[in-house]
Amino acid sequence: MAEDVKAARRSVPFEVTNPERIPTKRYYDEAFFKAEADNLWPHVWQMACRLEQIPNLGDWVEYSILGKSVIVVNTKDGVKAFHNACRHRGVPFAAEGGHGNCKTQGFICPFHGWRWNSEGQNTFVYGRHMFSEDQLDSADLALRECRVETALGCAFINFDKDAPSFRETIGPVVDRLEAHGASKLKAEWWYATVLPANWKIAMEAFMEGYHVMRTHPQLQQAAPMLYNSMYGMDTGGIGVPINPNLDVKGNIAAQIKHLGLLSDGMAGMVHAKEVEIASQITDIQVEDPQMAIMHWFGAVNHQITEQLRARGEDVPDLNAVAVSDPIHAVEFIFPHYFLLPMFSSMSSYRIRPLGPETCIFELWSLTHVAEGAEHESPKEPVMLPYDSDQFPPIPRQDYANIPIQQKGLHADGFEFMRLSKDIEGLISNYNRIIDGHLKGVPADKLAGATNMLGGNFDGKIFEFEF
Repeated sequence: MAEDVKAARRSVPFEVTNPERIPTKRYYDEAFFKAEADNLWPHVWQMACRLEQIPNLGDWVEYSILGKSVIVVNTKDGVKAFHNACRHRGVPFAAEGGHGNCKTQGFICPFHGWRWNSEGQNTFVYGRHMFSEDQLDSADLALRECRVETALGCAFINFDKDAPSFRETIGPVVDRLEAHGASKLKAEWWYATVLPANWKIAMEAFMEGYHVMRTHPQLQQAAPMLYNSMYGMDTGGIGVPINPNLDVKGNIAAQIKHLGLLSDGMAGMVHAKEVEIASQITDIQVEDPQMAIMHWFGAVNHQITEQLRARGEDVPDLNAVAVSDPIHAVEFIFPHYFLLPMFSSMSSYRIRPLGPETCIFELWSLTHVAEGAEHESPKEPVMLPYDSDQFPPIPRQDYANIPIQQKGLHADGFEFMRLSKDIEGLISNYNRIIDGHLKGVPADKLAGATNMLGGNFDGKIFEFEF
């Protein structure tokens, strides 16, 4: 029986057969791109919008992916999602990337003016008397719902009615991120760009920190002991976790400088207010430099918690959740969303395919805002060229690499990427889960494998049961 099931599975072009080698044609081949469009995206949970985009009753936002479009709406019964197609002739009633409020007039088809309310019920048919009654059944005219679940301050949609739930699919990392306050964050800014690269190439740049030394040299230079201890010690790297040439105060100063560069480089990753608080803590009465830095980070966590709470921000106890719900500097939410937490704020990335060698890349700076404080969340992204100097320094450095990597994949004789089994495992693991979707592996097995991606940043290659 098992052999029959296995035989019935679909074949996958350029399948990953060696977990340490990823065939390059997966990143530009039309057949592989079509296989993803047909067998991956219709069955996975996708971040459709931030809930702060739809705070009021009737607020809605459009989300699209590879020709499919849904409207996510704040209704009296909670957040719902509807397929963006008029039930008369199929015309989308919301423009791509559109947003608004439908409480007054509802959704209006631009073709013939038919209308629906925020609950998806039809409220107006122009020339109703011209249609047969059996064409106007209210249940039949209601907008078709798309599955939607809320978590991490976002609405996630899935076109597959039978897929496991969002939390069953993504796993315990959702609860760990919630414990760190992910659902309470607000966007300070939201940028987007079109990259001339496959969506997976864009994502894989953020699945390991191994690239920091060359791509983000300012970070390496500020804290060489940190990065070399993770990536360079066994391969000729220099440095140790704590710089032996500096005393305790010198090592603390180096950490503060590093945090400042992270903040300047990507805002929400480390917020300026967190750097300000960290900069206040310069004296730790511990002689051993390594122990002193551990105590310093604990003091920074405590002061960020206390000082931001005093400002009215609902931040978690950072020291407590570091123990109860540990998370990594980058957490990947399969298949296309990232959260980058460190203290109380976070950055987030969303990547969507446009074609085999183009994608749209969006990034947010997220932070806590005091209850009652004046704050206006962005409703749509600021679109920029990928080489714009308006991007923060860190994504600007990444965007310099991603397009040229896409070109390099076409080089004669370059048939596969070679991965480290120890620190580039996430790249291998998520690619093989993609293959599982393309092959038709049962959803429960795919969900079990996807659970394992939580905390897999800079991680090892896993074995899967498919």
